[in-house]
Amino acid sequence: MTGAPSISGTTRLYVVLGHPVAQVRSPALMNPLFARLGIDAVLVPVHARPEHLERIVDGLRCVGNVDGIFVTVPHKAAVVALADRCSPMVEIAGSANALRRDADGSWYAENFDGLGFVAGLVAAGHEPKGRRVALVGAGGAGSAIAAALLSAGVDRLSVCDPDTARLAGLRSRLDAHWPGRTVTSAEPDLDGADLVVNATPLGLDPDDPLPFRPDLLPPGGVVADIIMHPRETRLLREAAALGHDVHYGIHMLDGQLDSYRAFFRLTDVPPTTRPRDVGHRARPYHDTRG
Repeated sequence: MTGAPSISGTTRLYVVLGHPVAQVRSPALMNPLFARLGIDAVLVPVHARPEHLERIVDGLRCVGNVDGIFVTVPHKAAVVALADRCSPMVEIAGSANALRRDADGSWYAENFDGLGFVAGLVAAGHEPKGRRVALVGAGGAGSAIAAALLSAGVDRLSVCDPDTARLAGLRSRLDAHWPGRTVTSAEPDLDGADLVVNATPLGLDPDDPLPFRPDLLPPGGVVADIIMHPRETRLLREAAALGHDVHYGIHMLDGQLDSYRAFFRLTDVPPTTRPRDVGHRARPYHDTRG
């Protein structure tokens, strides 16, 4: 199967929630996957403003043929409270980027941003183990990336975010698992960093300011951006012009593909054969079982 998906009355639905959604790349990744696997499903973008998020998620829970929800900016933290169960990674990061409807009708939250980012780094030849990393942004994606980088063995992680309360919460959760390996600050701390990651939305708009000044980086470092569209942000252009290796945002999504296949069970149990919940919302609770 190639080309546009064929939509019928049996088609299973997946959505990606964001504000905005024009930049999302997950439909271009997942819809060809559905086609290759012969799965009658489609992923579509849904523009969800923050003040409408809970109502939209509640509505999607009531739609009997919705199997999964992908989540992008700025909803990754807020959506955790709308899940029935969440993974250990979600507990550490405090954010989720995917929700799966299970056979009992409950919704299980996971976060693949960090795992996908690290997988993309490794595939591009930028092994994070032993590196000194500066991470700019402690939001939904940044928090998951922080946990994944520490798990991958970075030597030192510096995280900055102007939201001091959010930063303190993340630091506490990270220290519980990887004590003494994280430092935090309100402004970017680039001192000695050989990998710097922009995990903020700065760069989605061409008029956005830079998240940090690449001219302050030591020579020979890698500059990574998680923004996927535009592919080449102003940050990456300026970093490349200064001689730094650059790492594009699309690599993070590419690195998540196998994880999504397993999480949504796209290779073992066809979605059309799984029991469905037609609207009952279970009482929310958090579970650390995978």
